[in-house]
Amino acid sequence: MATASQSEVQFRFVVAGGGIAGVTCAQQLASQFPSLDIVLLTAAPMVKTVSNFRQVSKTLEDFEVEEQPSSVLEEKYPNLKVIQSAVTVLHAKQHEFQKRLSSAKRIVVVGNGGIALELVYEVEGCEVIWAVKDKAIGNAFIDAGAAQFIIPSLEAEKPKKALPCKRTRYTTDKDTAPNTGSEGPGSALGPDWHESISLRGAEQVSHRVHVEYECEIEKVYSQQEFMQSPLYTQKTNLGVWPIYAQLSNGKTYGCDFIVSATGVVPNTEPFLHGNNFDLAEDHGLKVDEHMQTSEPDVYAAGDVCTAGWEPSAFWQQMRLWTQARQMGWYAARSMAADILGEAIELDFCFELFSHITKFFNYKVVLLGKFNAQGLGQDHELLVRCTKGLEYVKVVLRGGRMMGAILIGETDLEETFENLILNQMDLSPYGQELLNPNIDIEDYFD
Repeated sequence: MATASQSEVQFRFVVAGGGIAGVTCAQQLASQFPSLDIVLLTAAPMVKTVSNFRQVSKTLEDFEVEEQPSSVLEEKYPNLKVIQSAVTVLHAKQHEFQKRLSSAKRIVVVGNGGIALELVYEVEGCEVIWAVKDKAIGNAFIDAGAAQFIIPSLEAEKPKKALPCKRTRYTTDKDTAPNTGSEGPGSALGPDWHESISLRGAEQVSHRVHVEYECEIEKVYSQQEFMQSPLYTQKTNLGVWPIYAQLSNGKTYGCDFIVSATGVVPNTEPFLHGNNFDLAEDHGLKVDEHMQTSEPDVYAAGDVCTAGWEPSAFWQQMRLWTQARQMGWYAARSMAADILGEAIELDFCFELFSHITKFFNYKVVLLGKFNAQGLGQDHELLVRCTKGLEYVKVVLRGGRMMGAILIGETDLEETFENLILNQMDLSPYGQELLNPNIDIEDYFD
């Protein structure tokens, strides 16, 4: 691995970031330009790599995500040099979370995204108070109906053997993990982060989750601060805890610790000084249809960027690992096209939003405008629900499919993908479109 102390050298391509977007971009450039030196800057000694990639359909992708030492990339791509540089950001170590959880009797989880959904389901032996700001769980991914479909799983016993997980996988390389007192930050926590660690508290219970809807944490008290506050005399039945969380709905809970699982934000600050980047409303680096920023010869992909082009009617940006890989790959293609003087069109992966994940042990497929994003009142919904087995929701506008949510082993993802893309008029079929007695995938094959 190249080090920062080496003599100054120049590279034709420099990629900053050891997450999926950065690594995918660097790999693509190193493969396309074997005679050029490529450099990848990463804040941590481990990088995220894609393995076992499989194209499930035109837009749906299935792959595993592995955390590997950067030397693996340099061995595979002789022209790719990885430089680790330090940054000053707090990084909570995974084993520290395990250690604290093992002695915990109650935790408070704040957030309603993918990590929060996975965490509250996986934690055992510990009471979980889950504070969500929305009227239903999983608001960023699923609708209220789908939330009601999966929430009974919080009270049911988890399967002893996990079902096959057809989605990205996050693993850790324990043999190569640095044994140092400090560790640089990596990229986002990522999918299946919980599968290689123990998430059990101190109590002899399975699931015990209580959801507080439409609220946020208003104030956090240490034990001493709480005992000196007016709340201590008003709420004498809260018990003695290391920390207390006062919610915006007026309720207060004592707990062992609080977990913030509130998602990711673009980390653009390191790139702004001395530059003139156009920023989007979410403070991401705005990129055009070739992933290029407003600064010449600077491209961006993954969580740090915001798509600035006019999107397809069936696509929206969500900061997910699938889009990080697609953006990193496409950014490399655009950079290569610019060097070679070739024209390039927006990749087909941006034609339809598609994502496979897993919540509460259910396979979840999201397609297009799966929550009727941006459609206003101009749409209708068709829903099919079999308790404990499957939940299917279709979003239609003018008789044409705009999006869908598929929970469970429905096997409808490829059929619905085609129906969204070809915009076939489905008005004649009405409610029969979701008739469970009709083999719809053969009907529209």
